Amino acid sequence: MPSSSRRKFIRQLGTTAALFTGGNAAALSLDEHKIQYLQPEKRYTSNDKVRIAGIGMGLMGFGDMETALMVPGVEIAGVCDLYDGHFDRARELWGKDIFCTRDYREILERKDIDAVIIATPDHWHDHISIAAMRKGKHVYCEKPMVQNWEEGHEVIQAQKETGKVFIVGSQGVSSIVLAEAKKLIKSGAIGELNLIEAVNDRYGALGAWQYSIPTDASPKTIDFDRFLGDAPKRPYDPIRFFRWRNYQDYGTGVAGDLFIHLISAVHFALDSNGPERIFSSGSLSYWKDGRDVPDVLTGIMDYPKTATHSAFQMQLRVNFADGSGGSNRTRFYGSEGMMEWEGDRFTLKKQKLSAAPGFGGWDTYNVFSSAQQKEYEKWYNQKYSAEDKKEIAPEQKHFAAPANYDARLDHFTNFFEGIRNGKPIVEDASFGLRAAGPALASNLSYFKKKVINWDPVGMRVKS
Repeated sequence: MPSSSRRKFIRQLGTTAALFTGGNAAALSLDEHKIQYLQPEKRYTSNDKVRIAGIGMGLMGFGDMETALMVPGVEIAGVCDLYDGHFDRARELWGKDIFCTRDYREILERKDIDAVIIATPDHWHDHISIAAMRKGKHVYCEKPMVQNWEEGHEVIQAQKETGKVFIVGSQGVSSIVLAEAKKLIKSGAIGELNLIEAVNDRYGALGAWQYSIPTDASPKTIDFDRFLGDAPKRPYDPIRFFRWRNYQDYGTGVAGDLFIHLISAVHFALDSNGPERIFSSGSLSYWKDGRDVPDVLTGIMDYPKTATHSAFQMQLRVNFADGSGGSNRTRFYGSEGMMEWEGDRFTLKKQKLSAAPGFGGWDTYNVFSSAQQKEYEKWYNQKYSAEDKKEIAPEQKHFAAPANYDARLDHFTNFFEGIRNGKPIVEDASFGLRAAGPALASNLSYFKKKVINWDPVGMRVKS
């Protein structure tokens, strides 16, 4: 899919893939001269050729490969998938002689392949990531890093033991927009953070993962048994194969697909290890198509005070049947301001309270006796100076990435810089588990109907 088409498609679906998205129409109509445009580093280099292969060539697989190949010096060496039609598409895009296989192990045995992109269903992430690193391959693994939090520690161990570059594909953490927001938050621009609120609502079949199924889908063109892997065995079912996100056996629901983006970005912006209490509630409200995950989910996460941030609560919501047409917003609330994201731009709103609280209006002052009102005014004027009473005018600043900016390209650039010159990875395996853990705990809370206590340092559910 061409870059412009892919970006349009992502916007139409209302995903958080670019970073966060917000539904504030007013922000879209801002005067352009009031926006401070941010500029990415010009750091692309073709020094040292890197040959990559894709494992799992669905929507994300093709999108990731397209973006990876935009980095100079990167070449495609092969693809692995379980549907033959994806091989046909790969040949159309990258040449009829491209190496294609249904067995990812054949990719890992190739000595001419340096790195792999893993964009399989979630239940395969840990198996292939670990095997790839132990075979000497660098790994770009789509989010969430694992389907179950326990698997994350094995991925971390494999990365440490092999020394291979490993990055998780929540590309928003590499965005220049998030980097600028992080600077402002650290500078105290919104005061002390107390609440983060995010809504990602959709209205449409594609947004609810009812993806198209090709007419040639059959047991002959699809290796369904290999797809199942360690999931429960069952007869061939093309719906489960192409719409795997709808099932607990293979995916991680809206928490693993959408909550994860916000959690990742928050952890990067605040240098946070994660929350310690997680509760979620929801329902299967509209898309009763055989799926066994909710289409409405609300999550509440309590983050403890640390050396890098104050204690705060994060509230997340996804509704796949929003009859208003869908809406998306992400807001950081602080004691002196608020940040609101919308795709590749954000607005900083600052409003600091005067030192003097004021009186009158909807206030008990109005039911004082006349004599007491005079006494109170005298006391008030003695206690508060003219400077204390001065109203502080609210202010707004707007920041945006330049037109056609692609955070995923910067994310892949970080991956390849790590391979070429050892640059630190922004979202390594430990970061990946610290983000995936709370999302997976949200699912655990929903199905068990209870609060989940999470250890953000040890990265595990507390018993």
